[in-house]
Amino acid sequence: MTTPALLARGVCFAYAGHDVLHDVDARLDAGVLTAIAGENGSGKSTLVEIMAGVRSPRSGVVERTGDIALVVQRVRVPEGFPLTVRETVLMGTWTRRRPRREVQIAVDDALARVGLIDLEKRSIHELSGGQRQRALIAQGIARDAAIMLFDEPAAGLDAESRERTRQILKDEAARGRAIGWVTHDDEDLLCADRVIRLEAGRRTGDAKETL
Repeated sequence: MTTPALLARGVCFAYAGHDVLHDVDARLDAGVLTAIAGENGSGKSTLVEIMAGVRSPRSGVVERTGDIALVVQRVRVPEGFPLTVRETVLMGTWTRRRPRREVQIAVDDALARVGLIDLEKRSIHELSGGQRQRALIAQGIARDAAIMLFDEPAAGLDAESRERTRQILKDEAARGRAIGWVTHDDEDLLCADRVIRLEAGRRTGDAKETL
């Protein structure tokens, strides 16, 4: 079996002394679209934040073999803050020093892959909810991370935008990235290669699971 891009083992996490994740294992592989599913409050977002390194587990370990991009639900940008679509995507390249030309190519490529190249000069505030979420996904793509984690990227979007988001994530997995995708949409699970299910902070069985 190939080395996983990300491997979480025995992860436990507590809020105010109360455990919300209990001995959770999870694996992400390059080229694989992995959905992380469960009811609200099951610990999905907490697990992804631990996988991304935003939070530290109370116990357990997370091993990563590459850089990580974390794309959260539609971030609120203050209305008075002038920011174009291109500038939003450009922020994804700030994590490491890269030649200017390489950065320009990365941003152009990310915008094209999410279908926003024609809107690059538009204010982020003028976009629809689906367009804004695609801009955030492009920000993650521009980072050129080997591992991409998405926390319900299509939540609250219309059916067309949700389908477009699914296709973008499938395309990124096909390009060799390891994709972790928090969702509670049954249609999303149908197009995932693997499903990690959580219930009350514990792993439950699923036919698509492998570890």
